[in-house]
Amino acid sequence: MNKWIYIFIMFAVTYMIRVLPLTIIRKKIKNTFIRSFLYYVPYVTLSVMTFPAILNATMSKTAALISFIAGIIAALFGANLFKVALLCCSLVLIIEYFIV
Repeated sequence: MNKWIYIFIMFAVTYMIRVLPLTIIRKKIKNTFIRSFLYYVPYVTLSVMTFPAILNATMSKTAALISFIAGIIAALFGANLFKVALLCCSLVLIIEYFIV
C-alpha cells in the first residue's frame, strides 16, 4: 500500500512541475533577466546531469578529468560533438590502458 502512495506523490509533483507554468504564466515574459535565466536552464540542467556521469563512468578519476578538460578545449576550438566524443573516449581508453 505504501508504494502506491509514493508513486502517486511522485506523479503529482512531476505533473505539477509541468502543468503549473502552463496554467499560471499565460502572457509572454518581457523581463530580460527572467528570459535570460530561462534561456540557460536547459544547458545547466544537462551539465549538472552529465558532469557526474563523466567522472563516474571510468575506472580512473584522473582519466576522466583529463578527458573532460581535453573535450572542453576541443569544443572551444570548434570541434563538433562527434569529434569531441571520439577524442574523449579515445583519451580515456589510452590513459586507462597505461594507468591500470
